[in-house]
Amino acid sequence: MTAAGFPPDEPVAVMFANRVVACSAAARRGGVQRGLRRRQAEARCPGLQLVAHDPDGDARAFEPVVAAVEAFCPRLEIVRPGVCAVATRGPSRYFGGDDALAARVTEAVAHVGGRAGIADGSFAAELAARAGRVIPPGETPTFLSTFSVNVLERPELADLLHRLGIHTLGAFAALPATSVLARFGTDGLAAHRLASGEDERPLSARIPPPELDVTAELDPPAERVETAVFAARGLAHQLCDELSARGLAVSCLRVEAETEHGETLVRRWRLEGATPLALAERVRWQLDGWLSDANPHGPTAGLTLLRLVPEEVLPDEGRQLGFWGGDRALDDRAARALLHVQGLLGPEAVTTAVPTGGRGPAEQVQLVPWGDARAPTSSVLAVDNPVYGRYPPPERGEEPWPGRVPAPSPAAVHVHSIRAEVVDANNEPVTVSGRGEPSAEPSRISVDGGRWTDVSAWAGPWPVDERWWDPEAHRRRARWQVVTADGTAHLLAIEGGRWSVEATYD
Repeated sequence: MTAAGFPPDEPVAVMFANRVVACSAAARRGGVQRGLRRRQAEARCPGLQLVAHDPDGDARAFEPVVAAVEAFCPRLEIVRPGVCAVATRGPSRYFGGDDALAARVTEAVAHVGGRAGIADGSFAAELAARAGRVIPPGETPTFLSTFSVNVLERPELADLLHRLGIHTLGAFAALPATSVLARFGTDGLAAHRLASGEDERPLSARIPPPELDVTAELDPPAERVETAVFAARGLAHQLCDELSARGLAVSCLRVEAETEHGETLVRRWRLEGATPLALAERVRWQLDGWLSDANPHGPTAGLTLLRLVPEEVLPDEGRQLGFWGGDRALDDRAARALLHVQGLLGPEAVTTAVPTGGRGPAEQVQLVPWGDARAPTSSVLAVDNPVYGRYPPPERGEEPWPGRVPAPSPAAVHVHSIRAEVVDANNEPVTVSGRGEPSAEPSRISVDGGRWTDVSAWAGPWPVDERWWDPEAHRRRARWQVVTADGTAHLLAIEGGRWSVEATYD
């Protein structure tokens, strides 16, 4: 937040795909939390400042904080840009206890609004850091018991727990683990362990054999991020191939680099379900943080060696295929890519076409932002005559639609209808009566004030009388399909005596 130009006491939220992915302490005190939608966050905290999600910028801004913490605790792991964790047993003894260590670390990162907290397990330690507290050993379950289940950052599970009357972590932890597994599955059991104060790290993690390390020598030395990232991408794929051959998956990755001046740079990243893309992304963030011009503690020369070391690995559970086929991992990867595009361009930049029913081509499909509910936001009545169906219509509009334009559907639907003119053989404007009868056959057409073109074929009209019960929404129109002498096919509409081009056929 400070790197974005906001003071530490300013309520700030970082948005990605229309959801909060990070927020300042002031925003958190105002009720903002990760996972909230933009409108929910703004409603909870008036005056909230919103910034776009920038993982590369976050990594660069967080690198000096990591360097400051590393001075006290060498074996440090980066959970994500903005959060890092470390085992405190050794450093606490050296500095005179957990309270003294937390005070020193907080003082070192206070200039950026950082805080330190200590508890049993990384999940509880992050909550303790937000509160600036040191939780004595064994008291973590009591500390967690008063927190809302929303802090688990599992929106669907939290919503279900609220509807069941379970609002706090303490109430959730009091449930039998076997019942939680039967009702909520493995993800619910993992959340139950967190609520109980148990470490979220898998107990089966182990130190992998040394031959899994992958190394790349950079000649000439890499002084730009792009050069180093190109080598890192190849190492990430090589490491994932080696782990897959042994049935393993990495859960903690150590990124090492050496420079021309003999400097050694080391960072550790905690991973979940790491893919080559996820590995390369973490390495790119770290290299960007090291080689950034804004990093005062960066290397003094170009990188000559890059090494990826899997410090902890787990048995690979394999790919989960969908019930009807298909790779769910690929679907998840595509979903993450779409969310990334939304984070860059806004939620309306990526949309999904949802069938809604209707007569005109623009009414039959509604574009819904990716990640939102696929149900249409506004309902369109399927029938105007009670003889044809019921009120309201079915969701997907599969019932009869009187006046609907027959297939095939047009290739291009114009966002704004284009003005047109249609005349008969005597150059008189063609009209449609209240009974749906044309005044004459269309002979020529002019689109948007352009030249006149002869009509070689036509079909229609298809008259509709929509929403006759609503004076404000009532519309009467008739649609025609026409093919011009130059081979172009249009879907025309006449309403109030005015012609327009609604769509064009390919």
